[in-house]
Amino acid sequence: MSADTVTPDSQHKSLAERLPQPLRDYALLARFDRPIGWWLLFWPCAWGVWLTGAGWQWQLVLWMLLGSVAMRGAGCVYNDIVDADLDRQVARTASRPVASGRVSKTAAWLWLMTLSAVGLVVLLMLPSLRSQLVALGSLVLVAAYPFMKRITWWPQAWLGLVFTWGALVGWTALRGDNLEVMFALYAGAFFWCMGYDTIYALQDREDDALVGIKSSALRLGSKVRPGVGAFYAAAIGLWGLAFWMLRGDWIALLALIPAAAHLGWQVLTLDPADGANPLDRFRSNRFAGLLVAAACFVVGNSGL
Repeated sequence: MSADTVTPDSQHKSLAERLPQPLRDYALLARFDRPIGWWLLFWPCAWGVWLTGAGWQWQLVLWMLLGSVAMRGAGCVYNDIVDADLDRQVARTASRPVASGRVSKTAAWLWLMTLSAVGLVVLLMLPSLRSQLVALGSLVLVAAYPFMKRITWWPQAWLGLVFTWGALVGWTALRGDNLEVMFALYAGAFFWCMGYDTIYALQDREDDALVGIKSSALRLGSKVRPGVGAFYAAAIGLWGLAFWMLRGDWIALLALIPAAAHLGWQVLTLDPADGANPLDRFRSNRFAGLLVAAACFVVGNSGL
């Protein structure tokens, strides 16, 4: 079983290598070896649920986690189908199952439909028609995302709209009021995604420039660190605004201090020239999402 069939940035490469063919290729196609993606998709869902003040809502939160795993996988399969020709030209992605030819596009489409069926089950489990319609509204954005890197220097902005949509779904699952709070939370999540995906794009700057792929990492050039810092500052500011509009109490803003400190650490220690450093900082956003989730729960469900 060859190690070169697993992409270099796999987080669980040894586990993926133990899977028999073709299970391994389908797992890699859905990025099951890289759980960071579904955590980044899931956390905004949890933020939206917990900031409503409706308590833990464990059943809903677990359904949303399952939906995040399935729909992140489906999105990755779709992205790989669309980007197969580009992926072959980038060292980090050339060994992906569709790009390498190990999985046909027909088989990939069938896998995509299977994962989407799981997502449909989760959609039907959402407690309100309002949230179901909001969730469906993301599909157009998802379908357009793979093409953004061809037409704009800021595909990370489009991903920011897509990958943080769960904040809207989580809130509308339980509340139909205070929409200004929901939109401030979503806007903060958007800038958070802009920051972490710019960090992620640092890995591919040289290859992207050669094959004509655009990214915020390339656009920012030598100003990547201050750019990411500005994105994260905007995220903290907008989350603070959401908390303020919900509570109107400055003490509530203290709940964001741990998340702000962590994002500040990312910026201060980011080294764009070190190949391992950006990937490590990017993955640390799983913890950043947890810190924001804790803040949302405290502010939404306490008597501040």
